[in-house]
Amino acid sequence: MRTSPNIIITGTPGVGKTTHCEQLAQSSGLKHLDINKIVKERNCSDGYDEELKSVIVDEDKLLDAIEEDLEKGGQIIDWHACDLFPASLIDLVCVIRCDSTTLYDRLKARGYGDKKLEENMDAEIMEVLLQEARDAYEEEIVVELHSEEAEMIESNVERIAAWVGNWRRDNAANGEGEDGDGA
Repeated sequence: MRTSPNIIITGTPGVGKTTHCEQLAQSSGLKHLDINKIVKERNCSDGYDEELKSVIVDEDKLLDAIEEDLEKGGQIIDWHACDLFPASLIDLVCVIRCDSTTLYDRLKARGYGDKKLEENMDAEIMEVLLQEARDAYEEEIVVELHSEEAEMIESNVERIAAWVGNWRRDNAANGEGEDGDGA
């Protein structure tokens, strides 16, 4: 049995997923699984979309590449999608949201082209990723968090870290014990 939870931090590009993941990994001892890096490092791509200027991910290869990590537990999955990860291995899904003005400015600063910018803005406005999370996982493990300002991110990370501590305590109380790596 896992002695540390698996958490998905998801949301539209530019909302602050990676910042949340990095800070949470530092404060909780969980491992940050940056899916974009894993796709490159473990050859989980299936081509390139010239129009959107992005890699096409082979989801089967990706799941095979991280399955052992998820079974072990203690992972923070950092990606813009969440519904492909097995519900049996996920303990919390945090959907990071951001107001349209802030998100637009962040994506423009990244140099997103018009089509990619429009697609991501529409996804955020229409709550596409939040709905995907709600459809794929039990309602009680899906949490919506906002990240327009640094203080919001800090508060979110503290909230998730407290949840991790409670998860570990509750699972240790159920006879699963604590792992020895300090995570």
